[in-house]
Amino acid sequence: MPAQSVERKLAAIFAADIAGYNRSMARDEVGTLARLKACRAIIDGLIASHRGRIFNTAGDSIVADFVSAVDAVQCAVAVQAAMATEDAGGAADEPMQFRIGVHVGDVMVDRGNLR
Repeated sequence: MPAQSVERKLAAIFAADIAGYNRSMARDEVGTLARLKACRAIIDGLIASHRGRIFNTAGDSIVADFVSAVDAVQCAVAVQAAMATEDAGGAADEPMQFRIGVHVGDVMVDRGNLR
């Protein structure tokens, strides 16, 4: 059986989610969703300004790819700084804390999605 040609590329993958998101949703769905949307507006802009591309989201998670690992890490630092100072209007007693990881490696490209 011939091997199928698969497009691959080297990418820096930025993955983020919110610590305690399910607990926050259980307490206040409407407020948590409003805070998430405000945070996402900031984060989406930072990803774009650091030459990243969001390619997947679900609930509180964001997955983006960057051509440069430096751009991905600088974006992660900018997101953490923005969330620490802004928290997008969130409650002072429980700020939204984003966990962010960056992985660099070979990925497969499948109709605009990365695998």
